[in-house]
Amino acid sequence: MVDRELRFPARPTRCSGGATNAGVRAFSVHPGVIDTDLQRHLPLAEQIAMGWTNEDGTPKDPAMYKSPEQGAATSVWAATSPQLAGLGGVHLEDCDIAEMATDPFDMATGGVAEHATDEKDAARLWALSAQLTDVSAF
Repeated sequence: MVDRELRFPARPTRCSGGATNAGVRAFSVHPGVIDTDLQRHLPLAEQIAMGWTNEDGTPKDPAMYKSPEQGAATSVWAATSPQLAGLGGVHLEDCDIAEMATDPFDMATGGVAEHATDEKDAARLWALSAQLTDVSAF
C-alpha cells in the first residue's frame, strides 16, 4: 500500500531524451489509503501494526480512508491536468505535486520520503528493471 518507496516510475522522463518532446511524461502517483476489500488479504495483526485498524477490526481513523473514486482522482488528474504540462518525474498525491514527507511512515501526513527522490537509486532501479524485464525503451 505504501507507494512512497517506488523510485523508478518517474525515470522514463529523465532517460527518454526526445520522448518528453513527443508528449511522453511519467509520474509517481500515490492514491492514498483506499477503502477496498484488498485489506482482507492482510492479517489483522498487520493492519493493527500499520495503525489502520483497532483490535476489534474497525478502522482506527475512518477519515484516513478514501473511496475508490477518490483514490483514482490523482491518476486522472495526472493524465489531464494542464498544471503538469511540460513536467514529468514528479511525485503526485491528492491531486497535487507532493511535498517532502515530514514523517515518511505516517500515512496521515503524506508527502514523499527523501529516499524516494534519490537520483542514483532511481537510475540503478531503472537499469535493473530494464535488465530483469528485458525491456529498455529508453
